[in-house]
Amino acid sequence: MLRRTVLALTACLCWPGLTFAQQADPMPSWNEGKTKQAIIDFVSKVTREGGPDFVPPEKRIATFDNDGTLWAEQPNYFQGQFAFDEIKRLAGQDPSLKTKEPYRSVLAGDIKALMADGRKGLGHVMARTHSGMTTEAFASTVANWLESARHPTKQRRYDQMIYQPQIELLRHLRANGFKTFIVSGGGVEFMRVFAEKTYGIPPEQVVGSSGVVKFRLDASGKPELFKETKVEFVDDGPGKPVGINRFIGRRPILAFGNSDGDLQMLQYTTAGDGARLALIVHHTDAEREWAYDRTSKIGKLDKALDEAAAKGWTVVDMKNDWKTIFPEAR
Repeated sequence: MLRRTVLALTACLCWPGLTFAQQADPMPSWNEGKTKQAIIDFVSKVTREGGPDFVPPEKRIATFDNDGTLWAEQPNYFQGQFAFDEIKRLAGQDPSLKTKEPYRSVLAGDIKALMADGRKGLGHVMARTHSGMTTEAFASTVANWLESARHPTKQRRYDQMIYQPQIELLRHLRANGFKTFIVSGGGVEFMRVFAEKTYGIPPEQVVGSSGVVKFRLDASGKPELFKETKVEFVDDGPGKPVGINRFIGRRPILAFGNSDGDLQMLQYTTAGDGARLALIVHHTDAEREWAYDRTSKIGKLDKALDEAAAKGWTVVDMKNDWKTIFPEAR
């Protein structure tokens, strides 16, 4: 009895704000059922020392996509919305942008015109808002945006558009010796601004797309890192396993995604030896969040959904498997 009490107290110290009742259930925002049980059982068997599926702590690697997996992604990818909002801010400083394409289309909210030349216009917008500055200046701009911007339909801060069930899962994994990583097509320096505070994932465990960064000395001789316009690495689709190899160096035993952009990461994870768990968030809740999959322009889930059915991957039905979607607004 004393030992159980001590363990419960220790757990509460590790996870501030959780009650004893919540400690008994490490994932209270997940509905009881086969999906939740599959996760609990997997964690239990790979951490059971002496068991046939035991995985030593150094190999307990879990990778999570970000957009649509850890936080929402509709009606636009949030990093894209940051770029659009930043163009509006810059236009206030430089009115000439209001008459120049593709910035005029952004300011007019004319996405069709912005995309008329394929991705060229969007590329100019991303270059204008993500380069030509130091890494510190960029991080400061992102942090300021997160403080002030609100989602257009949910009216929440973007860093409150995270999924409460996933926060609980990340904590449960870390409490059982896992190291949790973000592996996302989003910009690595964009995500690093909020990943630790929001998810408990430190910047060195964030893998994402990146532009070229160069070391230089500023006018006063102070060293700095400067963001150039060239793309260095795209961490999406087949780029995800490459990014995992390059920046993590171990094959995950658990991977969680939500779209076809995560397919190769899930394939790579499940191709390893021993116990493996591949999970996909299926957005099925049009009332609390959004319902979309095969035909969506954002977070398309088609081939990966078929492969999940063929290979027995765990598909998380948002409407039925999650009691709640977002945490209480702060």
